[in-house]
Amino acid sequence: QVQLLESGGGLVQAGGSLTLSCAASGRALSSYTTAWFRQAPGKEREFVAAISRSGNITKNADSVKGRFTISRDNGKSMVYLQMNSLKPEDTAVYYCAVRSWNLISDNPGEYAYWGQGAQVTVSS
Repeated sequence: QVQLLESGGGLVQAGGSLTLSCAASGRALSSYTTAWFRQAPGKEREFVAAISRSGNITKNADSVKGRFTISRDNGKSMVYLQMNSLKPEDTAVYYCAVRSWNLISDNPGEYAYWGQGAQVTVSS
């Protein structure tokens, strides 16, 4: 079983940047397809980005294309989400999640393990 821990959240002004990190323990992150989801107050959990085990395939939600980049360093068992040109509507708790299948999915129900989340707040 893998445990996930997000870090790097915080408060940033609109137009600024943040990088979220997801660290794995218990099992190598390279064994999993990894994704970022987010959930704003009163809203459903939303897909943000995902990356295949090797990192050669990525997928971004339309709402973050051109602004967010997902990447991974399997040697360090880490996945990152670089967020640029942040907007107030990006404010949410961001979650790292993994699935064993080497197939990207934007469905949160298909991810078995989740971190506790990191708060990202973008002020206008």
